[in-house]
Amino acid sequence: MLDGWVRGLIDPPLARAGVVLARAGVSADAVTVVALAFGLAGAAAAAAGWFGSALALFLAGRVCDGLDGAVARAAGRTERGGLIDIVADFAVYGAVPLAFAAYDPAANALPGAALLFAFYVNGASFLAFAAVAARRGLETTSRGVKSIYFTAGLAEGTETIAVFVAMLVWPSAFPALALAFAALCLVTAVSRVALAWKTFA
Repeated sequence: MLDGWVRGLIDPPLARAGVVLARAGVSADAVTVVALAFGLAGAAAAAAGWFGSALALFLAGRVCDGLDGAVARAAGRTERGGLIDIVADFAVYGAVPLAFAAYDPAANALPGAALLFAFYVNGASFLAFAAVAARRGLETTSRGVKSIYFTAGLAEGTETIAVFVAMLVWPSAFPALALAFAALCLVTAVSRVALAWKTFA
């Protein structure tokens, strides 16, 4: 929901940084791997109860996740880079609920499972829409220049990052935040399926 507005704010500085990194010989794939490493390290820290470190690592990973696309646009995008970027994002976003479930299974396992279920359904609707859009030659830049078709929704990257930050700042609120965001993700998935029903009729 907020990604389009946020992209307008962060894309110019990211683009400048991407040009600098590309000229220095840093590849977009390397930045993606660093983003994944930061994200998984943040999840591991959360599982251990080190939430301050987890927050710092998670945010560092998200900054790198923004930079990899900027580097790719400066140096030349590849389909391989787009694929590993999407997989890395899904890995990090799945690792955070898992980390909270590991930290306190009694309180967090069920809400964490509900959030992972919602992510699964939402991710399936997102990727399936992108696959059909690609077959039909549809393109959009409303969420920035992407390797696949990005549809708008109530729960996008910006909202996910904001909710995860809130979870890491207030770990005791994880169950409520996870269930609320799971509901939002499911609404997004239903709305995307409804859009596909109309668009691909």
